[in-house]
Amino acid sequence: MTIRVVRGNPTPEELAAALAVVRARAAAAAAQPSGAPGPRDAWSDPSRIASARLPKPGPASWTRTYWPG
Repeated sequence: MTIRVVRGNPTPEELAAALAVVRARAAAAAAQPSGAPGPRDAWSDPSRIASARLPKPGPASWTRTYWPG
């Protein structure tokens, strides 16, 4: 990999800081999965609020269709 300064005159410290950022970004990109989606968080899983059984029919059954219990 070749990096070239096109404009300006950076000090050695500025150049070292820029290269450290570039290397850190490259390492983070290499450690990231190849585009496959990661595991979902439990709080966003719809099955945690879905009831295992349907509510019994009755006058207030519509109130029990969303929250289990």
